[in-house]
Amino acid sequence: MSMTTLRQLEYLLAVVDHGSVTEAAAHLRISQPTLSQQLKALERGVGTLLLERTPRGVRLTPAGRAFLPGARHALAGAQRATGAARAVAGMTHGELHLASVLSVTLGVLPSVLACWHQHHRLVDVVLHEYADLDDFAASMADATADVAIGPLPEGWTGPHHPLGAEEIVAIVPPGDALHSRRTVRLTELAARRWVLYDSAHGLAATVEHLCSQAGFTPSAAIRSRQTAAIPRLVAAGLGVAVVPANILTPDFPGTVLRLTPRQRRSLAVFARPAPHPLVSEFLSLARDSARLLPDHLLDLLGTQARTSAPDRASGR
Repeated sequence: MSMTTLRQLEYLLAVVDHGSVTEAAAHLRISQPTLSQQLKALERGVGTLLLERTPRGVRLTPAGRAFLPGARHALAGAQRATGAARAVAGMTHGELHLASVLSVTLGVLPSVLACWHQHHRLVDVVLHEYADLDDFAASMADATADVAIGPLPEGWTGPHHPLGAEEIVAIVPPGDALHSRRTVRLTELAARRWVLYDSAHGLAATVEHLCSQAGFTPSAAIRSRQTAAIPRLVAAGLGVAVVPANILTPDFPGTVLRLTPRQRRSLAVFARPAPHPLVSEFLSLARDSARLLPDHLLDLLGTQARTSAPDRASGR
């Protein structure tokens, strides 16, 4: 495959990812006419239309949807080959594409990336964040990302390391009647208004499943796709929520309650079979540097809320 064809694949993927020729051209730092000409040349080479131009932008044709996975694989393979050649030549710069679910980006990933940066300052990490778990798994299957951190997809055959299990907890607003408690059963929250994840968020199904097991459907005061927004909305008094403990900070003003029975979600770092040496190194480094919230620190979350709630109630 010629370099021109590889460049055309890069252009096609940019248009698909950005949803418009204008934004893709700006991202690629080329003119719109140049981008359009290259796309037409690619379609001539393939022998069919790959993109449909509409007043709202561009979208893939059925042939384009069939073409896309192979295009991603081809371009990713070329990038990995270039990286391997640079590694053999002693070059230390490059790019590593990392997929993560949103809650892991907030809670677990910072410690991993800080350690990686210490050892590989010239290797740029391109982060792909996903709210939906199916999209997250697909990012590895279609070679959008080189390595991933999050729930391990079922039946994954590539190399992987478990990182531990993150605690799933309930959070309630400041001054709530449960402020002096440390644990709660979900049934005790059945009649409450809830701050829920949007249905497109990967944790929405988890919360709904837990509530269903407890025998009720949560009543939504508000829904959000933003992981970091859920604790803020609870702190504002809009309702209760169930979240991964790792996304919470010690200054969360509400109360953090362990669920009875306890609920946890296993996390892993994983890659496709036969990973590049740089990816293998990231797997090992993430295994050693990932920091999930330990039990003794989980107990400290919301401590300020517990100790100050009586003062707020009495007006002091």
